[in-house]
Amino acid sequence: MNGMKKYVFGVDVGGTAIKLGFFTVEGELLEKWEIPTRTENNSENVLPDIAEAIENKLKEKAIEKEEVSGVGFGVPGPVTKEGIIQMNANLGWRNKHVSKELGELTGLPCKGGNDVKTAGLGEMWKGGAAEYDNAVFITLGTGVAAAIIVEGKVILGAMGAAGEIGHIKVNMEETNACGCGGVGCAEQYASGPGLVRMAKKKLEESDKASMLRYDEITAKTVFDAYKVGDELATEVVEEFGHYLGYSLAATAAVVDPEAFIIGGGVSKAGDELVKVVQKYYKQYVWPGCRNKEFVLAKLGNDAGIYGAASYVL
Repeated sequence: MNGMKKYVFGVDVGGTAIKLGFFTVEGELLEKWEIPTRTENNSENVLPDIAEAIENKLKEKAIEKEEVSGVGFGVPGPVTKEGIIQMNANLGWRNKHVSKELGELTGLPCKGGNDVKTAGLGEMWKGGAAEYDNAVFITLGTGVAAAIIVEGKVILGAMGAAGEIGHIKVNMEETNACGCGGVGCAEQYASGPGLVRMAKKKLEESDKASMLRYDEITAKTVFDAYKVGDELATEVVEEFGHYLGYSLAATAAVVDPEAFIIGGGVSKAGDELVKVVQKYYKQYVWPGCRNKEFVLAKLGNDAGIYGAASYVL
């Protein structure tokens, strides 16, 4: 029967859009498309919408279900190895057995996990982490999270919450709360919103001339100003590097990876971002873990669909 399997679907569920990829079992992306994430009524339409999109694609391509290995998925929030989401604030799901429900709706084997861990698997399979068996894939976006990959497998933890490095406490003097309810988390400084928050604070506290006074402040404008030597932007980026470098040093002391793969929207700042994080990482890390590779992710927004497909394979 396995000899007949030629195709696989990868699904990456986001808060506003669901990305779908149609692959060969060898990992060639044949087609990708998006559908909106309908979150009303605790996202009751999300799984039926995915099943319908897959059904339509199979009809369009005149492909039988017997030729499909299955459907892999990535969703926000902790996911157990059985494919159960305990709680998801964005989608309003509680104790939802995604693997089982999506399997029943599609009539295909379904397997998946947390979206960041899924993207990490994608980078391991076809992206920036492909040459490593032990790596930490970090996404720097709205938040900061990681996929901890050991001997080619993503570590889930007891409740699927391993890799939440954005909630390592890095600043005991902080008074503003993180989204998690804690205070002084790495995510408050090393995410996109964290960079913006630090830049606005510096602009209020200082009367230094800065390009940031004339632009809308985003992670991109902060790094653009940093790249041309803007003094205030440099202070912000150095602080960003200090907190993220510290968090990764703490992570390395526990898991000893070969490499850190950096992805997510903030990573578009490129090599300058890598250099500043690496500088502080080397300052804080235990000497036995000093010489690690730092690599930018390669698959961009497609990492999730690649990783999702790889679950099934």
